[in-house]
Amino acid sequence: MTLSRRDLEQGRMRELYRATIGAAHALDDEALSGSLAETLAGKPKGAGWWVFGYGSLLWNPLFPVAEARPASVHGLHRSFCLRSLASRGTPERPGLVLGLERGGACRGVAYRLPSALAIDELRLLWRREMVVCSYRPVWVRARAGGREIVALTFAVRRDHPQYAALTLDEQADTIAHACGALGSSCEYLMSTRAALASHGIVDRYLETLAGAVRARRRGAG
Repeated sequence: MTLSRRDLEQGRMRELYRATIGAAHALDDEALSGSLAETLAGKPKGAGWWVFGYGSLLWNPLFPVAEARPASVHGLHRSFCLRSLASRGTPERPGLVLGLERGGACRGVAYRLPSALAIDELRLLWRREMVVCSYRPVWVRARAGGREIVALTFAVRRDHPQYAALTLDEQADTIAHACGALGSSCEYLMSTRAALASHGIVDRYLETLAGAVRARRRGAG
C-alpha cells in the first residue's frame, strides 16, 4: 500500500493505527485540530507557508507545491529514532522511521504551500504526521539557496513511547527486516536516500546505514 491523499482525506492512517495499536493511541479530528491551531498560534510573524521535509515528505509529499528548495536546518539532525508499529513495522516486529533529534544539522527540502490552500493542506498533513502525536511541530529557520526562511517541521518527542535511542547497528538490524502496512523500513530508507540524491544531497549517516542494512539483508539470504 502506498499512502495517498485519499487515504488522508478518509482518515485511513488513524484507522490503521487504531487497528494495530489501539484506539486510545490515535488522535481524533478534534484533537488534531487543536494541535494544529496551537502550532499556527506560534507561527512567527512574517513567516510564509514553508514545510521542511527530511523523510517520507521528500518522496511522497501528497500536497501541492508552489516552490521547492534544498535547505539546511541547524540545531536538529535526521535520525531513525521512532519505532513504527503499523506503517513500517508491526507491534511484534517494530520498524523504524525518521525523526529530527536535537543537535547537529539536517539537509532536506523546503516546500512552499500555495497560500490559498495552506490551512487545508496542513490539516491533511496533521492527519499524516500527528495521528499518534509522536512528533513535536516546530518552526525552524532554514537556509535555502542563500536565503533564510522560516519553515514548519516535525521533531521527535523523546517522551513518546515509540521513541527509540538505538545504536547504528541496532538501527540496521531493525530496518533490515521490519515491514508494515505501507511497506518495509528498508524501502523507506532507500526512498529517502534516492529523493535526497535527486536534489544533489548525500547524507553520510544514511549512506552508512544503507550499507549496513544491505549487508544484513544479504546475510539473511
